[in-house]
Amino acid sequence: MVDQAQDTRVTTADPVRDQRRFPPKGAPLIHGINRGGLWTLYIKEVRRFLKVQTQTIWAPAVTTLLFLVIFTVALGRQGRMVLGVPFASFIAPGLIAMGMMQNAFANSSFSLLVGKIQGTIIDYLMPPLSEGELMTGIVAAATTRAIAVGLAVAVAIGLWPGVDLGVAHAWAIIWFGLMGAIMLSLLGLLTSLWAEKFDHAAAVTNFVVAPLSLLSGTFYTLHNLSPAFQMVSLANPFFYVISGFRYGFLGSSDIGDGHAAVWWAAGGLGLFNLALGFATYWLLRRGWKLKS
Repeated sequence: MVDQAQDTRVTTADPVRDQRRFPPKGAPLIHGINRGGLWTLYIKEVRRFLKVQTQTIWAPAVTTLLFLVIFTVALGRQGRMVLGVPFASFIAPGLIAMGMMQNAFANSSFSLLVGKIQGTIIDYLMPPLSEGELMTGIVAAATTRAIAVGLAVAVAIGLWPGVDLGVAHAWAIIWFGLMGAIMLSLLGLLTSLWAEKFDHAAAVTNFVVAPLSLLSGTFYTLHNLSPAFQMVSLANPFFYVISGFRYGFLGSSDIGDGHAAVWWAAGGLGLFNLALGFATYWLLRRGWKLKS
């Protein structure tokens, strides 16, 4: 019986055939993009925020609508006009973009952080996903949440009397909306890499994201500020997202004179996101605060 088993093993063993069937040890089995793994990660992240959609999608819509109600009642009385439109129509696009950016940050800043705190970060590091695929899946899911929140906010604001959300330049709505969502998704991913507890992520939210959002020109025009504060606003990337997104609805903005300034802002945001994405990818590739 032993001789027969040995004979069978010898006659069926074919090193050349096995080399064709199985790659050498350490050689990658997946070449190119791991589409299945990337899609699985994306669906996992999307399902995570959809399970609590009352908190992640509809609650931001209600909060943003309250902003509109408060500022319209406080500042929009007596037919106040800004950029040639009623005050409510002026702040509505900015509120939509602000809600999209804040929720994109909230989604991506939670992904890796909760894994580090709960000790399940291995679930992100062990699957056969490259650093670029891991970053793409998390950012894409956060952008999806931002789009969902933007649509919910737009519907809620559209029901408010006196708000006109007519589309003047569809490309600007799409481009600046996506650029703002991607920018905050990358910033949130960087935060989840750096943070070691929820207090760290909350500090970035309270002392970086919230101030930049409120000082982005959502509730005022740049021309109402002093020259010093105008320079501060021009250095704020959130300002270009808000103003460019507003340009898509109203056909006018306070970025600069003419439509060329909006195009320059669109290109600048694209380059800024490329630089931010490269920095995030580099830190992920190094395993900064992820791998011991």
